[in-house]
Amino acid sequence: MREYKMNLKNKKVLVTGADGFIGSHLTEELIRQGHDVRAFVLYNSFNSWGWLDHSEPTIKKNMEIFAGDIRDPHGVKQAMKGCDVVFHLAALIGIPYSYHSPDTYIDTNVKGTLNIVQAARELGVSKVLHTSTSEVYGTARFVPITEEHPLQGQSPYSASKIGADQIALSFYLSFNTPVSIVRPFNTYGPRQSARAVIPTVITQIATGKKNIKLGALHPTRDFNYVKDTVEGFIAVAKADKTIGEVINIGSNYEISIGETVKLIAELMNAKINLKTDAKRIRPQNSEVERLWAENAKAKILAKWEPAYGQWEGFRKGLKETIEWFINPDNLKQYKPGEYNI
Repeated sequence: MREYKMNLKNKKVLVTGADGFIGSHLTEELIRQGHDVRAFVLYNSFNSWGWLDHSEPTIKKNMEIFAGDIRDPHGVKQAMKGCDVVFHLAALIGIPYSYHSPDTYIDTNVKGTLNIVQAARELGVSKVLHTSTSEVYGTARFVPITEEHPLQGQSPYSASKIGADQIALSFYLSFNTPVSIVRPFNTYGPRQSARAVIPTVITQIATGKKNIKLGALHPTRDFNYVKDTVEGFIAVAKADKTIGEVINIGSNYEISIGETVKLIAELMNAKINLKTDAKRIRPQNSEVERLWAENAKAKILAKWEPAYGQWEGFRKGLKETIEWFINPDNLKQYKPGEYNI
């Protein structure tokens, strides 16, 4: 592995997908740490910066906004000019929507990543952190899942991310483009889309619903609190020996969806009934039955480990998440009675 050291203090940083769930938290934390950040948000006619619209004034005044589309190579290259480090998070991530419109996932996730690494190569960017997902592993063949686990595209979303990961790695192998692959497991926390199980349960309970509509309850997941995920990204960016590497960011703790729902209800002092909603069930062979991260590589190469790991850490993260969601100003951003693919 090639030696590499990065001091972000003296670098211009670009975050793509800065308007989204993880991207907004990452952008804010980088600014809090004193870094020079350009936030790439999806252009829209409402001039919305997504979740960054809700950032504190002290954060906003230190934020440079670039509105564009990751699918456009010219805009991507323009956004990357003058940047030393690129955190590439922009992607379509909804699994149900990938069944509906798979072509858009290829355009955004695969072509978008190609645009990033091509521009990085041409501009001589110092480091690109490409965001993968634990979904690329599919149902675990062994646990905990190391970075050597086979890749299984069990949904069009997963397949598109496998393609994006391989495009990014191919530029490292072919052109020595300095790329690291950050592979977060199931990140949760404030601002997460209600398509995901934890926000959908919290928002339904918070609005007084007793019959909670869900999909499959038996699959297991390795939930990673968003603060841990953000610290993982930053640690990989700063670390030696991470270029050309795939690095899991996970808590190394496995829990079923059903047990997670029970824990949320307990923390919210709610008595609930679980109702299976057919719309939320994945096709049988597409369901990822088990995910459990091995995070030893992140500890060794990036000196990162979760602050919210294991049972107590998960409870703590859920408490913080619940506290955010039940705030009326935050809850009104959601539509708990509607299922949006």
